Amino acid sequence: MKGSVLRCQMRYLQSASTTDMWSSRTSDPYMSLTIHYVDKDWKLQNKCLETSFFPRGPYWGKYSQSLKSVPQLKQVCVMTDNGANIVKAVALNNWTRLSCFRHRLHIAIERSVKDPRIKRAVGVGKKIVAAFGHSWKCQQALQAAQKELGLPEHKLITECCTHWGSKQRMIQRLLEQEKAITQVLAADKTTRHLMLTWQDIEVLDLVSTALSPLLEFTDAFSAEEYVTISCVKPVLQMFNNDMLKVKEGDTELTKDIKIAILDYMNKSYKDSVTERLVNMASFLDPRFHKEYFCESESEAIKVQVMSELEHLVSHQGNTATGFSETPHISTEDQTSQGAVKKPKKSLWSFF
Repeated sequence: MKGSVLRCQMRYLQSASTTDMWSSRTSDPYMSLTIHYVDKDWKLQNKCLETSFFPRGPYWGKYSQSLKSVPQLKQVCVMTDNGANIVKAVALNNWTRLSCFRHRLHIAIERSVKDPRIKRAVGVGKKIVAAFGHSWKCQQALQAAQKELGLPEHKLITECCTHWGSKQRMIQRLLEQEKAITQVLAADKTTRHLMLTWQDIEVLDLVSTALSPLLEFTDAFSAEEYVTISCVKPVLQMFNNDMLKVKEGDTELTKDIKIAILDYMNKSYKDSVTERLVNMASFLDPRFHKEYFCESESEAIKVQVMSELEHLVSHQGNTATGFSETPHISTEDQTSQGAVKKPKKSLWSFF
C-alpha cells in the first residue's frame, strides 16, 4: 500500500483527521478518511470513517472537493508529504500546508548521498545483495563463511528506495559481513568483479558513521501513539547542536553529508507561516515551553497565544470549555493489535 497522506492539525489536539490516497495490491485507487482523537485516558486513538473508490483521470477538482469533508472548524493547517496530487489538492482548497518532517528528512538524506563515490559504493553493495539473494549456492557459502569467521549468521539486507533507513541498514550489514562476503565472492571467478574495494569500504564506513545517529531517531519520529509536531523545533536544534554538528576529526565526505542535511532541513522550516506553526506547537507543549526560544521569541509567541485565545472565546459563544462539542466515539470495540512488536525507542528519550 502506498500513497499521499494529509493530516489536518486541530487546535489544542482536541481531534484531527487523516485523508489517505492509496493504491490497493491490484493498483485500484482509494481514498480513506480517518479521525484521530484523544480519549478519556489521554491515549491517541483513531477510527476509519470512510473508504471510497477514487477513479483515475483528470480528477483534481473532484479530489479537492472530496477533501472538504475533513472537519475544518478548528483546522490550523494540513500536514502532507510532497506528492504532487496532495499538494495541488491542498492548494485548490486554499489551506495552510505543513510538510511532513519525516518525509523532509528522507529527501535531505537522499540528497546528501548523491556524491559519485557514495553512489558507486552503494551501487556495488546493491549488486552484491542481489547476487546473494538470487543464488542459494551463495547463501549457503555465506553461512559457512560466517561460521568459519565467527560472524553473526545474518542475511544481507536490500534497499527500499522510499525508506532511507533501509539503505543505512544495508550498508551496516555489508560492513558487518564484509570478510565473509569477500571470501565467498573471491572463491568464484564469475562473482569476483562484485567485491568491494578498500575505497568502497571506506566510503560506506563514513556514510554509516554520519547517518547512524539518525536511524533510531527516524523510527521514533514515525510514531502513531503520540503527536510529534511540537518536537520539530527542538529536533532541529538537536540536529544543529549535536547529531549533525561538524566535529573535529570528521572527514570531508562526512562534513559534506552533515552540512547538506542541515542546510535542507533548516531551509524547509524558514518561511514565516511554517515557523509560526512550529513555534506555537513547541511553546504550548509543557515539556518544552520556552526552553528552545530566546526572550524576544517567547514574548512574540505569548502575544500570538493571547490573540488565538481571544479569537476562540469570541467565536465559541456560551460553551463552557471554549470548544465545540464533539461526538463521543466509543473505544470499547478496540481489539488487540495482533502479535507483540519489539518496542521502539521513544522520541522523548532523545531529549
